[in-house]
Parts: sequence; structure tokens; C-alpha cells
Amino acid sequence: MPSADMSITPAEPKATLLVVDDEAAVRRVLLMRLQLAGYRVLSAEDGEEALTLFHQEQPDLVVLDVMLPKLDGFAVCRRLRAESCVPIIFLSALDAIAERVSGLDLGADDYLPKPFSPKELEARIATILRRVGRGSAASEPRELPSGSGVLRLGDLVVDTNRRQVTREGDRIALTYTEFSLLELLFREPGRVVPRAEILEQLWGYPPRRAADLRVVDVYVARLRGKLEPDPRNPELILTVRGTGYASQRLGDVGLSAAG
Repeated sequence: MPSADMSITPAEPKATLLVVDDEAAVRRVLLMRLQLAGYRVLSAEDGEEALTLFHQEQPDLVVLDVMLPKLDGFAVCRRLRAESCVPIIFLSALDAIAERVSGLDLGADDYLPKPFSPKELEARIATILRRVGRGSAASEPRELPSGSGVLRLGDLVVDTNRRQVTREGDRIALTYTEFSLLELLFREPGRVVPRAEILEQLWGYPPRRAADLRVVDVYVARLRGKLEPDPRNPELILTVRGTGYASQRLGDVGLSAAG
């Protein structure tokens, strides 16, 4: 009697990740941990190699060290953001708030200071990929059933199904995190959304220190810069001092519009 074929076809990897770090020990640990978590993992040791691998493989997410040979992480992030909305998580041995803000201003989705727990990095990767899905390296947003229709905010048209925002027919380019923030704030117009709630909803972890909440402030400022006619005097996204942010319906009054 012929023996049955007991071979098991490996499951398709969850997603493809590109890990960029000039420390070989860090690359080895992350390669092992992330592969065990089910990801296909590529690695690069400098900025130029990272860009080459990105164009060849189109990964779903990039884990990017700031201090790199040839091209530093900030330069790599600028190049990627010029052509792609792929999620980017910065790693850095420097936990200065100014550096963290600089990275987020360039379009990174998250920032993790070294030394870090690989388990925490895995959690943040999983949170971002759940939000944006596979194929984030594409320059055009994918068709995602994440909303229920079209929302009009003054001269802005927000298509929550296609995750697109237009003004007078011209597309306004938002990253996935920026669009998710817009959706969260306008889900219940007028409701004050605490900064800690925004951090937990979009980034998947509670604030452990004051600097964590700065991530939210940076993203609100970026969103205002793209959507508000005068970002210094916002009309759509209002600051509620000491608490968080609220979206404003046209004609609403009573909330401070202080930036």
C-alpha cells in the first residue's frame, strides 16, 4: 500500500517586510523573530541597498534605522515618500523628541527608540498592517471597503471607500495613517477625541510617556497642512487644549480653533 504524502505546503507569508539596519546583530535578531511570526523578511545594511531592494521586491512595510551608511534613514524615507505610501517604522538609538518629530514629518508611520523589545516591534507592525493591508508599496491607494461612502467637508470630497480626498477634482495625497486619522476625527463630528485614544486607535499602543502623544500632534499638523486653507487658523480640525482634537461641522461654534 503506497504511503500517503504527508508533506505540508507552507502557508503564504503574512506580508513582506524590509528591515534596514547597519548592525548585523540587530538584523539577525529581527530576521529570526519576524520570520517566526510568519513574515517574509528582506534585509539591507545601508540606505542605497534599501532603495534597490525596495524597488525590486515592493515590500508591504519598511523597518528603517535612522543612522545608516551611504544614505541615512531620513534620506531613504524622503525617496520612498516621493513615490510610495508604504508604511515606515523608524528605529533610532536617539530618543530625542526633535528627531522623532523629524522622522514623522517626513511621513513615517511610527518611531521606536533603541533599545526596543522585538515583541513591541512585532505588535506595531501587526497593527499597521491590519490598518493598511497588503500591497502598501503601490503609489495609488487600493480599493478598501473601510468606509461607507462620500463625505463632503466644505470644498473637500472624502471618499471613504477608495480612501481618497479631492478638492475641486484635484487629488490630495494622504498617507494611510493620515487618512485613518481623518476618518477617526470625522466619524462623530464635534466629538472631542483625546490624544491618548487617537494613539491607541491608530498606532495600537497606549501612551507610556509624554513624547508618545507628540506623534498625534505631528500627524494632526501634517493633516492640517494638507487640508486647511490656513493651517495656523484651522477650520476643520480643532484643538481642545489639554484634551485632544475635534472635527467641526460647517456652522458649528463653541470649540476653540487654537492650533
